[in-house]
Amino acid sequence: MPCLLRLKRTAAIMAVVMILGALFCCAVNIFVKSFAKKQITSIEALSDHYEKADAVLVLGAQVKADGSPSVMLKERLDTGIAVYKAGLTDRMIMSGDHGRKDYDEVNTMKDYAVEQGVPAEHIFMDHAGFSTYESMYRAKEIFQVNRMLVVTQRYHLYRAVYDAKMMGVDVKGIPCDTRIYSGNRYRKFREALARIKDAGYTFIKPEPTYLGDAIPVSGNGNITNDL
Repeated sequence: MPCLLRLKRTAAIMAVVMILGALFCCAVNIFVKSFAKKQITSIEALSDHYEKADAVLVLGAQVKADGSPSVMLKERLDTGIAVYKAGLTDRMIMSGDHGRKDYDEVNTMKDYAVEQGVPAEHIFMDHAGFSTYESMYRAKEIFQVNRMLVVTQRYHLYRAVYDAKMMGVDVKGIPCDTRIYSGNRYRKFREALARIKDAGYTFIKPEPTYLGDAIPVSGNGNITNDL
């Protein structure tokens, strides 16, 4: 009987811990989304009154084996290019994963934008944007951005805007959604966990994988080209 009581007590404690953990996760997600929501807007809403941003940052996504952008990445790029062409900024930052020689998001992103008429010197590549947090940290510290527009899908945009705001950047987010992707439910679940992670990161502010010398976005973007 004492053993059964201990088991019941342990099960009750575990249940309480799980409930509190779930409530904490929900609270963090609600806070991050509500904090960022008022900074999410559209190109049209900004066109008449917005003071020009230092840059529009486009967050990377999967690149196909042939080196072309995935549909999700193309969606982000098209919106980022539209932001540039609307005159809301005259600089773009392509931030993504280029941690291996055989996988390169940022050159794919820059090449695509150049093909769409954006001058190469106006496009900066962040080769070490390995996560949303690192992209925002490096935008502030490496590219010296103070006023920025961020483009990604809406489910991801809350965290991107939150991270940038917590880095001291005056940021507006512009969603690029034009379709619903397969695996969307799993992607949103993973994003909910990532918001909790980034809430912790932005509190303690660990340095990203790579830092380096400042590369002010006001200069020539070709300085970020591969050597």
